[in-house]
Amino acid sequence: MDLKTATAIRRLRLVSAPEAISFLLLLVCSVLKRTTDFNAVPVMGMVHGVLFVLYVIFWADAWNRAKWSLKTAALYFVLSVLPAGGFFAERRLRREAEDAVIASRARQEGVVGA
Repeated sequence: MDLKTATAIRRLRLVSAPEAISFLLLLVCSVLKRTTDFNAVPVMGMVHGVLFVLYVIFWADAWNRAKWSLKTAALYFVLSVLPAGGFFAERRLRREAEDAVIASRARQEGVVGA
């Protein structure tokens, strides 16, 4: 994995958890809006919208650079629209990055011919 691919995956990983948190907070704000006089939906909606747009941009970049299959790319996109999916995406992306580092070190040391 080259540096640009690793960076693209890292950006996607770093935005996935905050995007999931903002989605959950938006759901809480929506409930509070209907049950109390507290209305933070416009603010949380904007925050979540910005984070979701960043997630989609970083997802498209990571898909392009990492050459994911359509199934893998679709999985990461579906995780972005589920309320807690961003947490699962972050964990999978972290594992993928760690595996890539291990494979890269093994290639450098001549352990594998990959």
